[in-house]
Amino acid sequence: MRKNSAAASGAPAGDVRIVGVVALAHSLSHFSQLLLAPLFPWLRDAFALSYAELGLLMTIFFVVSGIGQSLAGFLVDRVGALPVMLGSIALFVLAALVLAASNGYVMLAVGALLAGLGNASFHPVDYSILNARISHARIGHAYAAHGVSGNLGWAAAPVFLVTIAQFAGWRSAFVGAALVALVVLAVVWWYRDALQVPQQARESARVGGAGAFDFLRLPAVWLGFAFFCAFAFALGGVQSFAPEAARLLHDVPLAAVAWCLTAFMLASAGGTLLGGFIAGDPERAERVIAACFGAAALLGLSLAWLPWPGVAVPFVFAAMGAASGLANPSRDMLIRRATPPGATGRVYGVVYSGLDLGMSTSPLLFGMLMDAHSPKLVFVGIAAAQALLILGAFRTGRATRIRGVAPEAA
Repeated sequence: MRKNSAAASGAPAGDVRIVGVVALAHSLSHFSQLLLAPLFPWLRDAFALSYAELGLLMTIFFVVSGIGQSLAGFLVDRVGALPVMLGSIALFVLAALVLAASNGYVMLAVGALLAGLGNASFHPVDYSILNARISHARIGHAYAAHGVSGNLGWAAAPVFLVTIAQFAGWRSAFVGAALVALVVLAVVWWYRDALQVPQQARESARVGGAGAFDFLRLPAVWLGFAFFCAFAFALGGVQSFAPEAARLLHDVPLAAVAWCLTAFMLASAGGTLLGGFIAGDPERAERVIAACFGAAALLGLSLAWLPWPGVAVPFVFAAMGAASGLANPSRDMLIRRATPPGATGRVYGVVYSGLDLGMSTSPLLFGMLMDAHSPKLVFVGIAAAQALLILGAFRTGRATRIRGVAPEAA
């Protein structure tokens, strides 16, 4: 078909089509990660829940996603990315409908579990498609677009869900999320030919015996896992309780609290777009990451200790998001350097499961800090995790150079 041939030839139009559809699906994944957090005030009142109980719902989501992600990479390498992507989006639809019908904490937990299972496959799916189908000259831009789409999904979720909840209730907000997932499912199905990974790339992943697990011996893979764990711990703090902590510390107007997270995500999306051009040279990835997360950590500490006026706090969140976003494409390039040929799904599945581990522990721990009336420590914890990313980036980059890993060809 023309869609397929254009993409296979590496034509710009084919690359744009592939990146566009993958980015749309990725934005839904990030949107679904925030199905619960923006609606915490409504759920807390409806079911008389503590902050820790609300945080546990996100822990369930990310524990399931993390376990599933490490396994999904093997599934993607064997059966292909497209069927796994379609199944994952269908799970998002089901999860949102279960949450909308919830009559207690158990159903909320089931909805979180289903959403986590749907989220599990997206990084191995997306990077398998991008690394196999996008021309080498445009792979950095593809990573940037992929990262931007995720941030846009995160930015859209709070505004979308909170707006509906304010006018029609939290159940209607979850139904609206299910409709969004159905639309994305239809788009992915319509452009399914553009997402097929060439048979040659899939065959290279079907190496039997112990060879299928050889990538687990690479130190860079486990350093990347730890790096993403720290990254997600910081991000989970921002997404779950940082806006509420800022409200308590700086008297942020209630109407502006949701915009703190949206400002962070939109600025992160802009930073990621610019970071795609910076990431063109993979040899400077560690330095870019160190500078960006160093700045983000200082901004986080300023929210803990400086007397920011409430109206200025969303702008501080935006600056912190921009600094984090600039590092994202360089982060992806760092992991690409650690990926041996034929193991894209497996490596990204294991490495990105570190995201889920960090996100699963972060909301629960930060929720406990909030219950202990320590909102300052929320920002201290976020800044500490961001500072660890500087060390992690240099350790991961050094491991890829020592080992001399040849990345998956694009």
